[in-house]
Amino acid sequence: MSVTRKSIMIVLLILVADQTLKILVKTHMTLYQQIPFFGNWGILHFVENNGMAFGLALPGSLGKILLTSFRVVAVVAIGFYLRHLIRLKAHTGLIITLSMVLAGALGNIIDSVFYGLLFSSSSPIQAATMFPEGGRYAPLMQGKVVDMFYFPLIRGNYPDWFLGGSSFIFFRPVFNIADSSISVAVAIILFNQKRFFRHAESKS
Repeated sequence: MSVTRKSIMIVLLILVADQTLKILVKTHMTLYQQIPFFGNWGILHFVENNGMAFGLALPGSLGKILLTSFRVVAVVAIGFYLRHLIRLKAHTGLIITLSMVLAGALGNIIDSVFYGLLFSSSSPIQAATMFPEGGRYAPLMQGKVVDMFYFPLIRGNYPDWFLGGSSFIFFRPVFNIADSSISVAVAIILFNQKRFFRHAESKS
């Protein structure tokens, strides 16, 4: 299989997995509902956010539009860079990991751009409906990103002399497959910079 086909396949597989799970969660779980798995180590916890990975966000409608617009521009830039690397016959690992980043970014863009038009609003008492008769919950580019993976691996309390002995949870952020794809790919790139960017060194 050619590198181009591998890249396309990776993007499609991640997108399909990401969107399938998001649609299932959105239409079968109420907002903030939790379903434990792996005992208490992992929880399927349905939340929505207006912005970035792991529940981070920019405030207001303008912040939402700016963030979504930035994502679209970034995805286009990554797409062109990926095509350039394929033509340059760059390291396969770099092409694959950038494909993972592209897929993750696209996955969350779909939520932000289209979910407001495709679904009714989720609430703590009722799951959302796809293509609702009552209409959308938000206009174009105002949709919310669906997150569901929550891994509260360590629970405890700080010492009394630090933050008054308040409780803490590690790992607190809730994320999705798209977030995971981006994070894993970036980590792989950082640990393999010398191998992945050898083509750039040889050109200089």
